[in-house]
Amino acid sequence: MMIRRYLTAAAVAAMILPLPALAALSIGTKAPDFTLQASQGGNAFTFSLADALKKGPVVLYFYPAAFTTGCTIEAHEFADAIDQYKALGATVIGVSHDPLDKLQKFSVSECRSKFAVAADTNGTVMKAYDSVLAQHPQYANRTSYVIVPDGTIIYTYTSLDPSLHVQNTLTALKAWTADR
Repeated sequence: MMIRRYLTAAAVAAMILPLPALAALSIGTKAPDFTLQASQGGNAFTFSLADALKKGPVVLYFYPAAFTTGCTIEAHEFADAIDQYKALGATVIGVSHDPLDKLQKFSVSECRSKFAVAADTNGTVMKAYDSVLAQHPQYANRTSYVIVPDGTIIYTYTSLDPSLHVQNTLTALKAWTADR
């Protein structure tokens, strides 16, 4: 029954949302677990996907590099929408290859201290999520995932254009919530 609900939410989201430009991990698969050093509001901490999923769904988004134009736009949009994510019980976490000290600054200025960003300096997590930028493999591709509490991926979207990531992940979360 639970799988049917997720697949139904995914089907609804697929009908109303644009398809990702490039496939990442497939909808319906289990999200790889990870733990990374992260920062929110300049404060460093250890982020655990498993722990976050105990609280509700997780919007995991990969971005190429802190303080670049597209990544700054995307961070601002996630920060502006954070109350909508919280209303849906979701945690937002951004992941890039940047070192933690750079992300501590990014988390304050561009994320406006509203959500966490994590340092995947060796690229292990972005590789596990098939979110490597093909043209520059040291960077993450701009890919967003919605992961529900049992660890199932219900939505994925890849586009270097940051303009639809927030809208699309919110729509997928709303569809999942409505189907519960």
